[in-house]
Amino acid sequence: DNNEGCFAGHRVLLAEDIEINREIVLSLLDNTGLVIDCAENGLEACKRFEANPGLYDLVLMDIHMPEVDGYEATRRIRSMDIPEALDIPIIAMTANVFREDIEKCLAAGMDDHVGKPINLEEIFTMLRKYLHVPDPVNAG
Repeated sequence: DNNEGCFAGHRVLLAEDIEINREIVLSLLDNTGLVIDCAENGLEACKRFEANPGLYDLVLMDIHMPEVDGYEATRRIRSMDIPEALDIPIIAMTANVFREDIEKCLAAGMDDHVGKPINLEEIFTMLRKYLHVPDPVNAG
């Protein structure tokens, strides 16, 4: 498996309110060396990011969450008065991939999106792109 340890040294924040969905993402990325911290809603995601802005390389942000949804959480992160708040890649996770949904993600300050249910190839492509990890198949 080419992917073993491929994201070692990186850490992401996963904001997802449904436990089974968190478990799916964790199991898909299990052997990659990626450290994943979970937040159970947008509010918790904001708090975790604000407490440790330099800790994370990327945020995987579910859209539909109680209390604070993914759009609002992203807007809050982007408006924080810390340098990392503008730089960190925020990837939406959404079952809705209609143009207006995607535009809404981008308007909220997200960088990109992956569809749900999460597809292994898609999430690997996205992580490689934003964590700047070369794809072993295309390397060299």
